[in-house]
Amino acid sequence: MKALKLLLLLPIIALCFGCGGENSASNAIRFGTGGTGGMYYAYGTALAKMIDAESKGGHALDVKMTAGSAANLRLLREKFLDIAIVQSDTLSNAINGRGVFAAAGPGVGYAAVAGLYTEAYQIVVSKNSGITNVSELVGKRVSVGERESGVLQNAEQILMAHGLTFEMIEPVYMSFTDSASAMEKGQIDAFFITAGAPTAAIADLATKKEIKILSIEPDVQNNMMKLYKGYTRCTIPANTYAGQTEPVQTIGVKAVLVASTDLKDDEVLFLTEFIFKNAENLPHNTSDKLTVNYAIQDIPASFHAGAAKFYDMQGVKVNIYSGKSSESVKASQD
Repeated sequence: MKALKLLLLLPIIALCFGCGGENSASNAIRFGTGGTGGMYYAYGTALAKMIDAESKGGHALDVKMTAGSAANLRLLREKFLDIAIVQSDTLSNAINGRGVFAAAGPGVGYAAVAGLYTEAYQIVVSKNSGITNVSELVGKRVSVGERESGVLQNAEQILMAHGLTFEMIEPVYMSFTDSASAMEKGQIDAFFITAGAPTAAIADLATKKEIKILSIEPDVQNNMMKLYKGYTRCTIPANTYAGQTEPVQTIGVKAVLVASTDLKDDEVLFLTEFIFKNAENLPHNTSDKLTVNYAIQDIPASFHAGAAKFYDMQGVKVNIYSGKSSESVKASQD
């Protein structure tokens, strides 16, 4: 029991002592990201530096390293964070009180700001492993993501789509950086990552070891998109990583910026405007272009009033968070 309590407290301990903050001033907006090897953290730190350089102290972000999407949504609800990046499928589960959020009930206290970019499901194996398909992971030692991460849920769903369960592999629960390090040392056979490509941890590993990223077959993609809301087809172009000479066909979800409904409207309006103005200079998939339509399309939550003000200025109406959980999002161009 003591060990379980410690495990549940780890994301909070990381927030307090393992922060990657660009600005830890008490008035800074607390920004939940992910592990240092993923795009959430890269996006957060880049955004914090740009805001610090441009606003000259008027606005500031305190970037927090966390376990990822599920942890971020819990920490938003518990008021340890002000904003965070999360996977759209994990957000949908939180809003509706499904899966790991069933005990907490439908999510309240946070709202959408914008869909930022597409996160690709990346299943990495060493090139000399002989593994060519997810179904061949039976009996293998596989990193399935950190506990309280969206990756963990995705790994389970991808395995199930191939007729596998965690009981049929040897699962370990590691961050992106730790997974890449473990593969480099030959300690694991495969690892799952859901993140914008290129992902720093994979890019770094590819310069040290020959790797392969597994494609997901079209029929499996179709089945997963039917079963789980928010999934979309995704291609990782050839040469995204060193030694990757062919495109990888996979699926993905949107990375969504969400904000506490306690955060003032003018702060959220500033952030939304700043992100759109500087989108091309922030980490993202090169195939994605941040437009108003992309930012609001297929987002499984209502929007923060501050973000809604920005969209209204662009001639677009969105559902504004009203204090209740809702997956219904309407948008229309006036």
